[in-house]
Amino acid sequence: MKMVWKTNKEENGKKRPRYKSIFANPNLPFESAEEIGKQDNSVDSDSKHLADSFESEGIQLAENGRFNEALAKWETAITLTPDKARLYEQKAQILLELGETWNAIKSATRATELDPAWAEAWITLGRAQLNFGEPDMAIDSFDKALVLKPDHEEAKADRKSASHLVRQRKQLHLSGLSIEERRFRVQDPDGSPNSS
Repeated sequence: MKMVWKTNKEENGKKRPRYKSIFANPNLPFESAEEIGKQDNSVDSDSKHLADSFESEGIQLAENGRFNEALAKWETAITLTPDKARLYEQKAQILLELGETWNAIKSATRATELDPAWAEAWITLGRAQLNFGEPDMAIDSFDKALVLKPDHEEAKADRKSASHLVRQRKQLHLSGLSIEERRFRVQDPDGSPNSS
């Protein structure tokens, strides 16, 4: 038995009626595309207002030393407005205070991605990298901040600290630090290795 699908004509040869779009009928309770667009804008506005509220609450909490609570407020604000570099930079500062250096690096990096022309984000990233033990990367971040704001005193001081650490590391390597073992070699005054 062969199956055949019917085309646009019914069995008696008449065409099937075409149904109108549901938006064409004004009596239906659906919203028009314009009304949907207006609602989206109001939701965006409400989200931004709420995010600003969470951000200011986070600032107050951080100033009072309540870092975990401030972090929670900023994470909520980030959820509402994920494209705001300032929130990521503030979060990175709090994470540094809490000793979560790796997460601070991730947050500060996101801030620099969102606003690469903001010197404060680069400074915070540099500080996080410095705390993580990466002074070379920190110097690069401080240099980017100084290109944006050449007279920024904190960036200059932080870069100087990072450069000092790089010089100290070089001196340690030259004075007997084994690169393979990452330890100092203890030697007797006569130069022979200590057996203890």
